[in-house]
Amino acid sequence: MFSEVTEVRDAIYLLTSRAETKEVAEALVREMDWYDRYLAKGEADRSANTTPGNKKGGLSNIVEKSLGSIVKSGSSAINGVLGPGERVKGKGLIFCATPASDFVCGTLQLAAGMNLHVFTTGRGTPYGLAMAPVVKVSTRTELAQRWPDLIDVDAGRIATGRASIEELGWELFHFYLDVASGKKQTWAEQHKLHNDITLFNPAPIT
Repeated sequence: MFSEVTEVRDAIYLLTSRAETKEVAEALVREMDWYDRYLAKGEADRSANTTPGNKKGGLSNIVEKSLGSIVKSGSSAINGVLGPGERVKGKGLIFCATPASDFVCGTLQLAAGMNLHVFTTGRGTPYGLAMAPVVKVSTRTELAQRWPDLIDVDAGRIATGRASIEELGWELFHFYLDVASGKKQTWAEQHKLHNDITLFNPAPIT
């Protein structure tokens, strides 16, 4: 499952081309349109996302952020689309239409049936869930070294040449399995760090 409408909206054509069926492609377009109208009613512009932290980290606009977000979804076919609050029914890769706010997104993913969250971060985040383990994956080794008791997996080793994409991929896969089966706990679970459930509200969330 992957999410966040405004973080894929400006490159949605890269997702519709991966839709398993015409109906899935139409559902993607429908969710983008709903969100456009939701922001318009609140007189908000989706370009308000990126965040100050994103910009400090090197992103200049929401289009760049969209491309990065879509890359993280992989390359397989998209098998279904969920609106906010809908429950997942099928198998495969599902797009869950949520705001880009981590806290609201996580809440809606829980409502959809998510039971393990993999969260990549380059700058760190307080985000966590009490109802599902959140695996924190740092994209920079410096962050993992600064927060060794919060970052579960350091993916920055790819950039520094200390691990290949394939090696780290298998490491992540086995870590996810261990967490899902209860053999390991994430740092957030061990420290009992989690935020409140945050519902989608009428205020425009970019």
